[in-house]
Amino acid sequence: MLRLITDFDGPIVDVSDRYYRVYQECLTETQREGQPVHELPKAEFWDMKRARVPETEIGILSGLDAAQALEFAQKRRQIIHTLPYLIYDKPAPSAVETLEKVQRAGVDLVVMTMRRVKELDEAFNRCNLGHFFPENRRYCLPNDYVKTGDAKDKPLLMAKALAELSPASDIWMVGDTEADIIAAKTHGVKVIGVLCGIRDRAQLEMHQPDLIANNLSEAVEIILDSY
Repeated sequence: MLRLITDFDGPIVDVSDRYYRVYQECLTETQREGQPVHELPKAEFWDMKRARVPETEIGILSGLDAAQALEFAQKRRQIIHTLPYLIYDKPAPSAVETLEKVQRAGVDLVVMTMRRVKELDEAFNRCNLGHFFPENRRYCLPNDYVKTGDAKDKPLLMAKALAELSPASDIWMVGDTEADIIAAKTHGVKVIGVLCGIRDRAQLEMHQPDLIANNLSEAVEIILDSY
């Protein structure tokens, strides 16, 4: 049996609108009355996020002073993953068709995400994605989970999945961050990094995934061809 474990944010949903909306709101809230600021265009902002430019640096490049940039970064951290902003996420181009293709091919499909249950449920319900992943194929965080950091938490989630799921002859992970690569490599799972999410090629290459693909569709082609 072939099993595909996929991250959610990045491979399946496009989060760039959410991140940009939060950036705009935090910039507006932090700016002093009458203070000129320079709102970065979305493409420039997203390139910086994918290259892991620090949040405070993005604040300063947007016209904030050092103290404001710190406040801006803190505000952003507090709200970026909250339900009022998750509504800006939308299915990534070709993601739904790719998930349908995976189902038709009889691949065991598992989602593994740092979202909490309520955050994953919101997206599943709003974007009509839940039918791709039965309850026992959803690996996410409990609603009351206190995160320590994705690169630490995700390998724990991977360990749980591998312990609970039936054995498979071939297992692949697809994700868009270092946390996905670390989780897979920690447990000997082959991993493809995708460029459609929040890390650029240079960031993914630092963590040495087995392969890098443009998106979930391309990653699935590679996996099906190799099986």
